[in-house]
Amino acid sequence: MELFSKVYLGNTVQAWLIAIGILIVVFIILKSVQRVATRWLSRLAAATDHGIDDLLVEMLKSTKVFILLVASAYTATYSITLKHTIAVLWEKAFIVTLILQGGFWASAGISFWLGQHVEKRMGEDAAAATTITFLGFVVRFILWAIALLLMLGNLGVNITGLVAGLGIGGVAVALAVQNILGDLLASLSIVLDKPFVIGDFIVVDSFAGTIEHIGLKTTRVRSLSGEQLIFANNDLLKSRVRNYKRMSERRVLFSFGVVYRTSLDKLKVIKEIVTDIIRKQDNARFDRAHFKEYGDSSLNFEVVYYVTGPDYNLYMDVQERINREIFQRFEEEGIEFAYPTQTLYIQSENE
Repeated sequence: MELFSKVYLGNTVQAWLIAIGILIVVFIILKSVQRVATRWLSRLAAATDHGIDDLLVEMLKSTKVFILLVASAYTATYSITLKHTIAVLWEKAFIVTLILQGGFWASAGISFWLGQHVEKRMGEDAAAATTITFLGFVVRFILWAIALLLMLGNLGVNITGLVAGLGIGGVAVALAVQNILGDLLASLSIVLDKPFVIGDFIVVDSFAGTIEHIGLKTTRVRSLSGEQLIFANNDLLKSRVRNYKRMSERRVLFSFGVVYRTSLDKLKVIKEIVTDIIRKQDNARFDRAHFKEYGDSSLNFEVVYYVTGPDYNLYMDVQERINREIFQRFEEEGIEFAYPTQTLYIQSENE
């Protein structure tokens, strides 16, 4: 027919129709492959525990329809003849589309990884989950920045000067917000290294309290007296932090004194009494008890034992029982506790 023989843009109508047919067929095939692969991998993911198939499912779902159309159109162009300049531009556009789809796939992979880790963290440490989400945002930002540079480079844009300018600008911005960036990096360090988590009791210099929240810039601590202490993450990591929640056991040292008129036999009995009392206590491990020194108004003993748990209330309960039993046993043995006294000797002039 004469209509099919007419030439438009260097190709006959018949050639254009064939190209359109190839485009439609290829698009249908690609879309069908995507759906079948997604369904098959979804069933496989439901039957397995590892996350690789789940990741592939998310990546397949992130394949965009317009990119399939572009890929189908690019395949169809092999059946027609294009001018050299148009062919070069079309090829560059196709490569840009592939880079864009690669960015979508990588972004889906990052989102899947974040979803897995945030779900695990939410139950035990919501602040860590927030930080991981922020980290994912930074990674995605870097990913799309690289993708943009690759696309611009493929289109013929000289990106050397652009990269240099971005580098100088990045340095300037980093210097301007170095304190904020320091706290953000410190927050990331806290999440990854875990020197403490929410619920831990810590002491920083003269401040003590329980970790309530670990944010991107600050960490909030509830002190023993009730007020909230707010530390910059960077300053907190530079300090000497004592984490009492990580203790496996607590070392306890306490002292007491008896009066100077206590006999030598009683001094020997005191050590036996204290040793016996501590060894009978639950959650306590005896270390030593010694007649340490001659004080100003007392004979001083020093005792060391370990509470086999980190809880402060447990330590106080054990110490209270020890104190009560020492008091009772000393009363039974007639041993007197010392208290600060002074004896004044007055000499008469007649003597």
